[in-house]
Amino acid sequence: MRKIGVITVARSDYGIYFPVLSRIHKDTQLELCLMVSGMHLSPEFGYTVQEITNDGFPVAAKVDMLLSSDRPAGITKSIGLGLIGFAEAYDRLRPDMLLVLGDRFEMMAATLAALPFKIPVAHIHGGELSEGAFDDALRHAITKLSHLHFVATDEYAQRVMQLGEAAWRITVSGAPGLDNLDTIKLLSSEEFEIKYEISLDQAPLLVTFHPVTLEYEQTQWQVGELLTALDNFKRPIIFTLPNADTKGRIIIQMISDFVGRKPNRWRLDNLGTQGYFSLMSLSAAMVGNSSSGLIEAPSFELPVVNIGRRQQGRIRAANVIDVDYEHEEIIQGIKEAISPKFKSKLSGMRNPYRSGSASKKIVEHLKAVDLNENLIVKRFHDIDAAMPDELG
Repeated sequence: MRKIGVITVARSDYGIYFPVLSRIHKDTQLELCLMVSGMHLSPEFGYTVQEITNDGFPVAAKVDMLLSSDRPAGITKSIGLGLIGFAEAYDRLRPDMLLVLGDRFEMMAATLAALPFKIPVAHIHGGELSEGAFDDALRHAITKLSHLHFVATDEYAQRVMQLGEAAWRITVSGAPGLDNLDTIKLLSSEEFEIKYEISLDQAPLLVTFHPVTLEYEQTQWQVGELLTALDNFKRPIIFTLPNADTKGRIIIQMISDFVGRKPNRWRLDNLGTQGYFSLMSLSAAMVGNSSSGLIEAPSFELPVVNIGRRQQGRIRAANVIDVDYEHEEIIQGIKEAISPKFKSKLSGMRNPYRSGSASKKIVEHLKAVDLNENLIVKRFHDIDAAMPDELG
């Protein structure tokens, strides 16, 4: 059996992985070697490793690496701890292949630690852009450390090729997290209210705001502008929590204070995939700067007010309204998003990230690829050499 090591570091990547993990776990030719790290092991972020075991997936290793600090030095030290922890896990478990996803600093540590072991790495969601966060640099670095690439769209495949990756290493799979739509039963409004002990007298605003890590000095002001804007709306407001990034704890504290001041506002720390997708289906609009507004929300025809630079560069569908950080602009964006006129434009819209068979494509490729020197030894694939007068 081929042992596939899979790295999950947060609730966000776990939901995306879920259809792939299910296929690997059920496949008689593959052995799932799941390594859990990052926010999954932090009580502060809900100790979500329990969700993984409750779903029936065996955990092969727990790699503690996340310091209780969101300062730049704390993030950097966490990366160092991750390198040590993943090296120990690989030395013990010896996976035949490694599957990583996205652009988190925890994922970067896991990928870099695999390099001396000559473990072939397959990367999901490469080629994308998020120009307001240092995740953008991490994603492209992970691409260069990886040997196979499962990208969401043709445009992202082209970008991975621009990074010097040969075409045979790249598969346009679509976004695997969207395969969950084929299997997960969404909760009705009544079921959601009972499960999460909230009251929805009308469609809520779903708010997710992550730190813009290349602008972390402005975090408090940015969140203050968002909360000032939200204060102008009487409908229910539901917050999900940010990732463990620089200044993330400031956001959590400000959200908690905001929720505590008035009724009809809630902070839901860990919805899980069913809860999160159900909330998307029930919401009037999504507000913030999460990639889920661009990748998952189009499948629900959900209007999204995307704030600031964090997702700058990602492919957008017609559901996205881009605004700057000032509260007046956010207010106008929300008013447009919840208007019947804007909502009517989204009827029947296509999600550019959905293929319907992403997890199947990924798992079949992991089974079929030859694990030989040709896979491990990478050669930079030049596209077209720039002419001298085109160089800066």
